[in-house]
Amino acid sequence: MSKPISGSQRISGLHHVTAITSDAQKNIDFYCGVLGLRLVKRTVNFDDPGSYHLYYGDELGRPGTILTFFAWPGARRGRIAAPQVTSTAFAIPTGSVDFWKKRLEANGVAFEVAPARFGDQVLTFTDFDGMQIELIATDDARAPWASGPVAAEHAIRGFHSVSLSERDQQATAAVLTKTMGFSAAGNDGNRHRFIAADKSGGVVDLITVSGGMDGTMGAGAVHHVAFRTPDDASEAKWRRQLTEEGFHVSPVMDRNYFHSIYFREPGGVLFEIATDTPGFSVDEPAASLGMELKLPSQFESARARIESHLPKIRVPQGAKS
Repeated sequence: MSKPISGSQRISGLHHVTAITSDAQKNIDFYCGVLGLRLVKRTVNFDDPGSYHLYYGDELGRPGTILTFFAWPGARRGRIAAPQVTSTAFAIPTGSVDFWKKRLEANGVAFEVAPARFGDQVLTFTDFDGMQIELIATDDARAPWASGPVAAEHAIRGFHSVSLSERDQQATAAVLTKTMGFSAAGNDGNRHRFIAADKSGGVVDLITVSGGMDGTMGAGAVHHVAFRTPDDASEAKWRRQLTEEGFHVSPVMDRNYFHSIYFREPGGVLFEIATDTPGFSVDEPAASLGMELKLPSQFESARARIESHLPKIRVPQGAKS
């Protein structure tokens, strides 16, 4: 049975989303060159140092803006279906839909104008791996990356939401509300919305799906979704509370740029709770984030071997538009 939620223990919003890509360079070209995100960290998968882990976000990679990818060359496509995060949505300014239609068309990205969702305009499309991305036009006061390839008045502000497809959304809804402190915010058809304390980048939509085959991991699939907590002390409280509630919770993992715990929600989606600190400027200046390969200390002695096995990549230098 869930305990009452203290103010300090409410999840403030999304921290990051981690997915899988089959090609690091195409991934960079799409998320930096087309969507205009900043590559804020170029490192390796801490559990598989022979492959890249790429992080994109706003100017500093603030929590709530961070989309990350495990780059597994030639990975087979995953099956996008329940129980999974089946779409990842970014917030764009309310007057920017026509701009993004033209930009996507100019870059050869096929898109659809989805029906309005909770009153907001929605563009949907996939990346080259088949990952479902959405742009949602909404009022969002967060500042964009002003030096990126997309003019600031149209640039992505960070996450709007993630959509989880579930066989039975009620058990997941109970975890979001009773354990994690989200508020139920109504439904739109079979889509049920839950909002964290920080509404900017703090929306989770649960979609009830019946029938069909289950989703599988692979290129284009989301590996896990991470939620924000301020610091190590609050992380420790989350680990104790989740364990007491019967979840199988991982030990605290040091990811250099944040500390993390992992557990599976009742439907089977992998959840992470990650700290806001220390951030991506801990090992390189803010002005040059993502420019060099950064390795955790335990892999530094093997840098030459690791670098020799990683594909060469370049960051596109797109002009503003």
